[in-house]
Order: sequence, then C-alpha cells, then structure tokens
Amino acid sequence: MRITITILAFALVAGCSVLTPPSEDPVLLKLTELERRLGAVERIVQNQSFVELSQQISALERSTDELRGVAETLEYDAASTADRQRALYADLDSRIAAIEASIEALAQTSVLDGGPIAPGQLPVPGGSDRDNYQAAFQLIQEQRYDAAEIAFTQFLVSFPDSDNVANAIYWLAESYYVRQQFADALQSFERVVLEHPSHRKAVDALLKIGYCNYELERWEQAREALAQVQSDYPDTTAARLAGQRLERMTSEGV
Repeated sequence: MRITITILAFALVAGCSVLTPPSEDPVLLKLTELERRLGAVERIVQNQSFVELSQQISALERSTDELRGVAETLEYDAASTADRQRALYADLDSRIAAIEASIEALAQTSVLDGGPIAPGQLPVPGGSDRDNYQAAFQLIQEQRYDAAEIAFTQFLVSFPDSDNVANAIYWLAESYYVRQQFADALQSFERVVLEHPSHRKAVDALLKIGYCNYELERWEQAREALAQVQSDYPDTTAARLAGQRLERMTSEGV
C-alpha cells in the first residue's frame, strides 16, 4: 500500500515539479503528511500486536504458575495424607500389640493367680509343653480340679507328643475322680494302662481302675483290677492298698 502511494506521489510530483517548487507544492505536502500518518498508524498497529502478544504470554505464564501451584498443593496433600496414614497405622499397630501383650500376660498369670481358665485354653498360652504341664499340675496341687481338667484336656490336644502325656492323662483322671465323676475317671485311667503300660503311673492307674469300678458297683471288674495290681506289682504301696480294698469288699460282702 505504501509503495502505491509513493509511486503515485512521484508521478504527481513529476507532473507538477515543473510548475511549482517542491516545498510549496500542496499535493506533495499532502502526500508527505499522509505518508507520515501512515507510518504512525503502522507503528501503532505493530505496537498493538506486540502488546496483545505480550498479554497472551503473560496470561499463559500466570496459568502455568497457577497449575504449578495446584500440582505442588496436590503433591503436598498426597504426601501429608500418606504420612498421616503411616502414623495412624503405626499408632494402631502399637496399640493392638500392647493389647495382645496384656491379654497374653493376663492369660499366663490369671490361672496361676486364681483366675478362671476358659475351655480350650492353656494355662500358659504360648508356653512350652513343660510350662503348661507344670501349671496344670499346680492346679491339682491347689485342689482347683475344674481348672485342672480344662488345663490337662487342652494340654493333651496341644502337645500330643510330649513326654508328659501319660502323666497328663493320669492327673486328668484324678481331677475327675476327686469330684466323684467315676465313669470319666475310669476311662482316663484305662487310657494310661492301655496306651502307656510301661509308664510308672500305670500301676497307680490300675489301682484307681479298681477303685472306680468299686464306686460304680462293678464288683467283678473291681476285684479283677485290684488282684492284677497285687500280681503284677507285688511289694509295692499300690499292691498293699489293693489288698486293703479287697478286704473291705469281702467284709462288705461284695
């Protein structure tokens, strides 16, 4: 556009230069003024485009800063949430561990301190077979026969291969016998004799088999068991006690 105007200006100037001096030619002056104004307009347009571009860039930079801030906030929140979750987990875990330790400590001491023992519970949960046998036997010594029954029953379930199995069966039978549960006692005493015939408790179990049958008024079985004690284990305390019970039965006419 500026080229066309300039050519036109030169044409007009060329046509009029002969007649009027350039400095006084109104047409030339007008064209010069138009050219100046056109240049100013072009500069304004150029500056305006630059301003708009600058504004767009600034807007983009602000948007980028805002997005970066949001991302940083989300990252911080995520990290904070993870930290809180880990802290809560650690706190919960420690509290559960403390409760479990308290329960275990209570279970280990409550029976021996005179507390109750639940069916299916060992007197020393988590303890060895020896620890649990000794605890159960202590219940017998303390004449806490109900608790002893539970303790020895669970001992036999938990430690079937223990060296104290025969003793546990015998003392379980005793817990029945002293409470006059003679049928249950008889069954356990017979287990000692049948399953552990060479054990040192076998002779005492055989004597108690005679006693249980006597209490159950099974006279023939009682005499048979007591006589076997005398024949298989002569010169023992069990044999002497068997003889005394046989004499009693004779005097009672049974």
